[in-house]
Amino acid sequence: MLNNGKFVDLKDYGFLQTDFLAFEALLNNRDPKNFIPGRIIESRRERYKVICEYGEVPAEIKGSFFNNLKEGDLFPVTGDFVVLKHNSQGASLIDAVLPRRSRFSRVDFLGHSEGYAKNVREQVSAANFDYVFILSSLNNDFNISRMARYLTAAMQSGGFPVFVLTKTDLVEDFNVQAAEARKLAREVPVICVSSKTGFGIEELSPFLEPAKTVIFLGSSGVGKSSLLNRLAGEEIMEVKFIREDDSKGRHTTTFRQLFRLESGALVIDTPGMREIGLWDSKEGISLAFAEVEELFSQCRFSDCSHQTEPGCAVLAALEDGRLSPEQWKNYKAQSRENAFVMNHSAYLKQKQEFHKSIARNNKIRQKRTEIY
Repeated sequence: MLNNGKFVDLKDYGFLQTDFLAFEALLNNRDPKNFIPGRIIESRRERYKVICEYGEVPAEIKGSFFNNLKEGDLFPVTGDFVVLKHNSQGASLIDAVLPRRSRFSRVDFLGHSEGYAKNVREQVSAANFDYVFILSSLNNDFNISRMARYLTAAMQSGGFPVFVLTKTDLVEDFNVQAAEARKLAREVPVICVSSKTGFGIEELSPFLEPAKTVIFLGSSGVGKSSLLNRLAGEEIMEVKFIREDDSKGRHTTTFRQLFRLESGALVIDTPGMREIGLWDSKEGISLAFAEVEELFSQCRFSDCSHQTEPGCAVLAALEDGRLSPEQWKNYKAQSRENAFVMNHSAYLKQKQEFHKSIARNNKIRQKRTEIY
């Protein structure tokens, strides 16, 4: 459908000149009359909704595109700009994915054997956002360690992180939690809001600019749907009540959607995740814990393990309070996890290549046997 009888301008959905150039480059030998750019605004398994010049259209992945996907290729997700073969009579076909400016990734463990994952891969949930709203409620489910993990993932994603602490109407004083959030990363804004009363909502305005995309991240029950409804000025998402005994909620969003607000800002809502497995997050960890890693260069010994060595700047910072035990614990935990995931992934990749080489050699031997 068209937008009030007018063709949709994809620039209102964040389509930049660089995206247009990438689109033209991907056309290659395709007939430009049959292909147009679009942006995925909803993804449910292999079924999509795409916004393009003709409005919202249903879409599927083109068979040849799907069959030729290789490891490392871009699989379409919400927020992606794509090359679309438009079909006015049925589902349009996604033929290619444009390069991403940002992406939110998590680790995906596939299958288990004797307590260990059989396979590890990157799972991309959303793409091409400018800001990352890390939502955490100020009730009993406030968890600073979980926020630290989301911060690392946000730093790694390429988006600009913002802590949004929700449900100020449920607490008498939220300054303690806000101070804890500010300790995680001093350059990250911390905004306390109430979707019910409207408190603090105006402070989000600088990040809700026309054609700019914000992604909502947070566990179930933190108020993502309520905040989205407040920003939209209408009930566009169903809100489910949380349990009173532990302040935990049920999933409201079960798939990823992109909404355009009256202000022209774009919001990607994601399903709640209680835990987030970090994927290839070395850079994100360095950014999220910059103050921690800065201490390493101040240690007396370059190979300091930060345990018992004299002249250790980390131990000194822990002793005088410049570095909190919680922050140091989170840094070590995330670093160990990222190392395990990436080493395991590299091992699996080598193992797969080894088996492929065996298979190739077997085929060569078989052909030689047939010849002779």
